[in-house]
Amino acid sequence: MTLAHAIPSLEKSGAAAPLLEVRALAKRFGAHEVLKAISLNIAGGEFITLLGESGSGKTTMLRLIAGFEQPSSGEIWMNGERLDTLPPYKRRVNTVFQQYALFPHLNVRDNVAYGLRVTNAPADEINARVSDALRMVKMDGFAAARPATLSGGQQQRVALARALVNRPLLLLLDEPLSALDANLRKEMQSELKSLQREVGITFLFVTHDQEEAMALSDRIALLRNGALEQIASPREIYSRPVTAYTAQFIGQTNLLRADVRAGSASCGALRWPAHGLDGAALFSASSPVSSGIASGPPSLLPPGSHWRTPMPANCKRGFPSACWASASIGRPCRSFPPAWAPRWTCASCGSIRPRTASCSTSKCCCASP
Repeated sequence: MTLAHAIPSLEKSGAAAPLLEVRALAKRFGAHEVLKAISLNIAGGEFITLLGESGSGKTTMLRLIAGFEQPSSGEIWMNGERLDTLPPYKRRVNTVFQQYALFPHLNVRDNVAYGLRVTNAPADEINARVSDALRMVKMDGFAAARPATLSGGQQQRVALARALVNRPLLLLLDEPLSALDANLRKEMQSELKSLQREVGITFLFVTHDQEEAMALSDRIALLRNGALEQIASPREIYSRPVTAYTAQFIGQTNLLRADVRAGSASCGALRWPAHGLDGAALFSASSPVSSGIASGPPSLLPPGSHWRTPMPANCKRGFPSACWASASIGRPCRSFPPAWAPRWTCASCGSIRPRTASCSTSKCCCASP
């Protein structure tokens, strides 16, 4: 039996029970509240990413699920069983750390086999499972090598094999790609996603890299100061951010403070169709090119929500979908990248203004010749 077939598959439909349930989880260190009553459901076979700035509580949440820390309040459940009351070694959860923590005195095969030997698994089973795990991460040709002779990417593969060989239901990955160079990191992102689909294990991945989260995830949980800001698919969290923080953290964004009247929104010299009640509203505008996800049509969402909307569609300097409106009246507009727009035109007096100047109203800087 291969490793992939040994993992029980769980339906990811809305009717299926979640594999992992985090219920009002909180963690305090003294007077400092690191996590603030976070609730989260994770489906079997899902690749979900905890995304956020440094200090947002990502790694703390991972350590609570692994059992390395105890919650101050709240509960963690897995497959209908209370998880936070169990010691780490009784949880069907494994962790791949940022520093791979391989044993330097053991070769690759012995590193991967270590967890099975601790549980006194039969020798034949150990050999078969280790060989299967090394094959899956393309390290079967390095079984006799020591960690010191391996590259960073190869060490990362060994760490993955060591975690997968124990057949966990949930694999926790704490920024495992952060130590790799840019090219290798891209390569490993693709391999990691392919591996997750092959074995069917639920991956809970921690990163502060927005692009990495967008490329790998089925869903993204954005944390801010220990609270859950938004959880959604990459497409939804990009195109329908529910807070201004989410809009600014995911992708290139300008916030537009617009006035909606009779189905039309206006911000300075800009006009676009909008629906909803008349009055002040906040929109977000950002480049669909930067994330590879196309923006939807301009739309007014309920108060506190934002929609990414490109305007205008084409830049007169020849950069399609590259020029975006000013975040507020009286400031020069911002284009992508900023070097494309050294000047802007004042809609009030018609004069061409330097980038650092301000005026009572403004329009797209690319409208100037």
